[in-house]
Amino acid sequence: MRSYSIGRAARLLGVSPDTVRRWADAGRLPTHRDAGGKRQIAGADLAAFATALAADPSGDDGGEPYTSARNAFPGIITAVQLGDVAAQVEIQAGPHRLVSLLTREAVEELGLAVGMEAVARVKSTNVHVDHVPTDRA
Repeated sequence: MRSYSIGRAARLLGVSPDTVRRWADAGRLPTHRDAGGKRQIAGADLAAFATALAADPSGDDGGEPYTSARNAFPGIITAVQLGDVAAQVEIQAGPHRLVSLLTREAVEELGLAVGMEAVARVKSTNVHVDHVPTDRA
């Protein structure tokens, strides 16, 4: 199972490394030390934490707003369901949960598993953008 540094976990969660350290120090996010003494986060633990964090949108943990850079959403795989031919992969990209349906063969070739880092890329022929006014007086 892959482990993530504090800095990499921060980028995946969309927060500062200091925020991740505070979560770890408070016991909200389990860590372990690598051979060099640096704190690491197990991929499965980070996936579970990302899912729980996204489920509570009211909590202000100092995260940066998310934007789509050329429709690429870096995140962590939180679920993989394999069928005979098809598969479903869920990625938590900050507050965004993306679900992709793809072939089982593709999942196996890429070695996709819960706790792995992944990037969801979205291509659409029809994207709607709504303006939300800040003053609705």
